[in-house]
Amino acid sequence: MGRKILLVEDDRETADYLAKGLTQEGHSVEQATNGQDGLFRATDGSFDLIILDRMLPALDGLSVLKALRAASIDTPVLILSALASVGDRIEGLEHGSDDYLVKPFSFAELLARVNALLRRRESRIDPAEHRLTVGDLEIDPLARSVKRSGKKLDLKPREYLLLEYFARNEGRVVTRTMLLEQVWDYHFDPGTNVIDVHVSRLRRKLDDGFEKPLLHTVRGAGYMLAA
Repeated sequence: MGRKILLVEDDRETADYLAKGLTQEGHSVEQATNGQDGLFRATDGSFDLIILDRMLPALDGLSVLKALRAASIDTPVLILSALASVGDRIEGLEHGSDDYLVKPFSFAELLARVNALLRRRESRIDPAEHRLTVGDLEIDPLARSVKRSGKKLDLKPREYLLLEYFARNEGRVVTRTMLLEQVWDYHFDPGTNVIDVHVSRLRRKLDDGFEKPLLHTVRGAGYMLAA
């Protein structure tokens, strides 16, 4: 079951490797390449997990972590670092991280730690607090279930990610660039109609048979989910 993960890592090769592996496991991965950008993205509190490199340009990982905890953002944080001494690991944990993994590491170990942190977080969550609603549409991000007027909708994984992203931006125009970056993790336009195909499929499952459409095309701009 995929979750939304923020990966803050300045080494592009490492970041791309991790993002690819986590995406293949079904997670949605957003990337930041410096501490300031990572802190900005993390402060919206929408992530299920943050993977944070300790040595980052602009703002180091421990400063990012300290700022997040000071802002009462309790998203689990897994620190990655080449600093491997006992003192380094203690310092990371005492700044508020939930785990600390020393570089180099195996992807299998990182994935096991990610899954453990996500399970721990989910055991503390009241599902009702995280349910998304747009009109008669209900989305349970923990169970990845979707209902409209009480009827369960059977969505493919990518369709679900699209819908959840639309719902988290209810009433706002979502551009194709935003969808490519946030749902497909593309930072370029592949020049295909992949978005149109998936949005069309989602629209049929979401709106066909219901009196009022929820997913709207904003001509020349993108799409909007609104009741």
